[in-house]
Amino acid sequence: MRIDVHAHLWSESYLDLLTSIGVPTEAQRGTGAGSTAEELTARFAQLDAAGVDLQILSTAPVSPHVAKEAAATRASRLVNDEYAEMVAKHPDRFRAFATLPFPHTDAALKELTRALDDLGMVGAAVTTSVLGRGLGDPVFEPVYEELNRRGSVLYVHPAGVGAGSALIAGHDLTWSIGAPIEDTVAIMHLILAGIPSRYPKMKIIASHLGGALPMLLNRTDHQVPWEAPYTPELPSRAVRRMWFDTVGHDHTPALRAAVDTFGADRLVLGTDFPYQANEQYQAAIDYVSRAGLDPAEATAILDRNAAELFGLHSKTPDHQSGTR
Repeated sequence: MRIDVHAHLWSESYLDLLTSIGVPTEAQRGTGAGSTAEELTARFAQLDAAGVDLQILSTAPVSPHVAKEAAATRASRLVNDEYAEMVAKHPDRFRAFATLPFPHTDAALKELTRALDDLGMVGAAVTTSVLGRGLGDPVFEPVYEELNRRGSVLYVHPAGVGAGSALIAGHDLTWSIGAPIEDTVAIMHLILAGIPSRYPKMKIIASHLGGALPMLLNRTDHQVPWEAPYTPELPSRAVRRMWFDTVGHDHTPALRAAVDTFGADRLVLGTDFPYQANEQYQAAIDYVSRAGLDPAEATAILDRNAAELFGLHSKTPDHQSGTR
């Protein structure tokens, strides 16, 4: 089963609600990521052409991570209900990650339970930082504990805040280099806090080939023991507990570096739809086969790893539990 783990869908009603609570949404409008019949028809045609069976939907980076708990909860419930309805209408095309009202831990746990138990979602999505908090912050740990208990998935996507640096966000670099920098920082925050080793049944998927980590992993192994001696295990061991999506913008050297660094079994197909659409959507998939990998590795990345990770070996959704 060919599963695209990095795909977005936003209804106008959700974007309007986010706008009303102070979350910018301009960049997400008119992109082809909507829920109208016309947009879905165009999306499904691209999936058919690329041989993609399922997309797993996520709202990040337009997540309702706002200071007011009631507003964050209302937006999370709205979009999770919308996603559940979308999956019910198109079970052969979609699954979804839950959106949670972070950083409000109790509310996030309540909504996580509802999303997994009642709505049949396959895990939860979070941005690389939440209102300035890194993912190693203790505020997130109860959610990690619950995902670990269930053996469920945590999907990590850039927040689009330039990693908190004006040198990135203030110079029109938020998405070109800021997003993979955010991926790199978030993964390292998780590793330094020991999240992958302390919650080994939680399946963490990070975006964009792990950011810069394919180039930096040996460096982190050398530097972390003296710079962050409290880290429970070397980064090279921790990344083997994680997965990374293949969004690399058709750059085969980057994909090969990720395979060589993490192992082909740690990579799952992702496209960043609709930001890679039409010809770019096709290329986001085809470049895995063009990268000069062992054919068995390419097949695993395209058609097996995500299905095994989520336990999705048929096109019929299982709404009986939050694990797959």
